[in-house]
Amino acid sequence: MKKLTEAQQELYDWLVEYIRTHQHSPSIRQMMQAMNLKSPAPVQSRLEHLRNKGYLEWSEGKARTIRILNLKPGIPVLGAIAAGGLIEPFTDAVEHVDLGNLSFPPKTYALRVNGDSMIEDSIIDGDLVFLRPVAEPDMLKNGTVVAARVEGYGTTLKRFYRQGDRVTLKPANPQYNPIEVPAMQVEVQGSLVGVWRHCQ
Repeated sequence: MKKLTEAQQELYDWLVEYIRTHQHSPSIRQMMQAMNLKSPAPVQSRLEHLRNKGYLEWSEGKARTIRILNLKPGIPVLGAIAAGGLIEPFTDAVEHVDLGNLSFPPKTYALRVNGDSMIEDSIIDGDLVFLRPVAEPDMLKNGTVVAARVEGYGTTLKRFYRQGDRVTLKPANPQYNPIEVPAMQVEVQGSLVGVWRHCQ
C-alpha cells in the first residue's frame, strides 16, 4: 500500500478510531471538525487519496458508508517491556491482539511483560499490558503504573513518583530496588489502562 502523507494519516487514524468506537462512519462535518478544517474540500480530497491508495472504500452517493480496508484487527503489540531490569525501547508492531468488544482509549498499545518486578500489582511475566500515551507527564498522579524510558538505560514498567525535579520508579516486588533519577532523564511513554493474561 502506498505511503500516506501526514494529513492523510491523521484523517485515517481518526476514522479508524471513530468507526471502531461508534460502529459507523462519521459525517463530512464531523471530519472537518476533527481535522480543524473550515471547508469540506480538504476532507474530500484526503478521502479520495485514501481510497485511491487502498485504505478506504465507500458507496457512491450514500452518506456514512466509509469502510476501512486491510485493517489489522485489535491493538498493536509493540514488543516487550522489562518488569525487572531495563530493556531497549520499542517502535514497530510485532503482532496485534484482538480482545473483541473491549473498548480502549485512542492510541492504546500493548507490550509483553518480561520479569517479575510488578508481581504485587498482579502483573506477571508474559502478561500483556495495555498503555495509552501520556499527553502531559507533569500532570501524572504519583503511584500511576507507567512505561518509562530512562536515559542511558532503556524502558521499564514501574509505579511513577515525582518529587520536585526527581523521579522515582518503584517496583511492586521487594526484591527490586527503586530507580531514582532526575526527572529530565525520564520519558513517560504510556500509563497503564489494563492487563491481559492468556490462560492456557
